[in-house]
Amino acid sequence: MKKILIIGCGLLGSSLLRRIAKKKIAKNIFVYEKSKINITKIKKLKLPGIIVKSLKDGVINSDLIIFCTPMSEYKKLILKINKFITPKTLITDIGSSKIETTKTIKKFLKKGIYWIQSHPITGSEVSGPEHGKENIFEDKWCIMIKEKNTLKNNLNIINKFWKKIGSRTVVMSAEKHDKIFSITSHLPHLIAYNLVKSAQDFEKKQSYGLIKFSAGGLRDFSRIAASNEIMWRDVFFNNKNNISKAIDLFIKNLNKFKKDINSKNNKSIIKKLIQTKKVRSKIIKLKQDINKPDFGRN
Repeated sequence: MKKILIIGCGLLGSSLLRRIAKKKIAKNIFVYEKSKINITKIKKLKLPGIIVKSLKDGVINSDLIIFCTPMSEYKKLILKINKFITPKTLITDIGSSKIETTKTIKKFLKKGIYWIQSHPITGSEVSGPEHGKENIFEDKWCIMIKEKNTLKNNLNIINKFWKKIGSRTVVMSAEKHDKIFSITSHLPHLIAYNLVKSAQDFEKKQSYGLIKFSAGGLRDFSRIAASNEIMWRDVFFNNKNNISKAIDLFIKNLNKFKKDINSKNNKSIIKKLIQTKKVRSKIIKLKQDINKPDFGRN
């Protein structure tokens, strides 16, 4: 590729910037970032790429545009790039939910422009270009969304791009994607936020100062709950139907645990605890995490 434009240069945008430069995937990398604070950080870090002041300068003659912004920004950005984009430019993104963004793209993106949605399964609770890592995508899954009108050639181009980045790739529908990640990602984050809020509420009510006694469970949940609030608000709103169903399932199982505890049903609760332990073993076997106690902390 001759020219890639990255819109939004936070954690993942800056990680892509670093990786594209390292792998020499494009001759020119352009960055559009509206945050003055992030622009200052990018310059201070001496990151590769050329910062453009206007979307027009970045969009013109780009082979690929990558949206690395919160999903609530998509509509506004689409309406801006519509004025300058031509059919020779492909678009992709890194958004964590897809059904609602599919609707936004279909409704507002200029006809004749092709957007292959992507979702690299990586990230962190921290945000900002200073936290970007060149190898953050290495051997991680990247989901690509195939629709009825998706052109095979365009899908192949995006697939090759993510493989050059270092990701393992898989193709699925937006519906399947959002159902899967409502359970594997969105619900766990929601539980983490709610658990930490519950601890805060309990602390206020009891005046125990319990946060300083945080055990490993609350500590690890607090890491997840430190994630970017704008990004996760967008995820919760955009995948609300699937997340609502996931919440219902969680409440159903939580009530079963509550019933077992209150009745001291040893057989039932031991069975549940043994079954759920198997998931951790499976995650390690699939190389989704390392086989070290306490997540490999020293």
